Amino acid sequence: MFGMGFTEIIVIVIIAILFLGPEKLPSAMVDIAKFFRNMKKTISEVKENLEEEVNMSEIKAEALAYKQELLDAQEDITKTTKLADINETSHKKEEPKNV
Repeated sequence: MFGMGFTEIIVIVIIAILFLGPEKLPSAMVDIAKFFRNMKKTISEVKENLEEEVNMSEIKAEALAYKQELLDAQEDITKTTKLADINETSHKKEEPKNV
């Protein structure tokens, strides 16, 4: 736990008993446990938020790629339509000459 061995934990417990006394130690342990529980909860919430943000950025990148594909397709359709209009115009100009 936190890179501490058993002997370090025992030393911390002995210092806590000497500093707090046996009467206050149980309530202090409860407070410490609540603190670590809240920290764990906060860390997991932050991790979830980061994962959501990463997922949102991936979705945004995909949406931009689809948008670019649609713009390219629209440009192709516009070019094709303009070519068709040019061809129709050239055919209409030729028809009156034959009449």
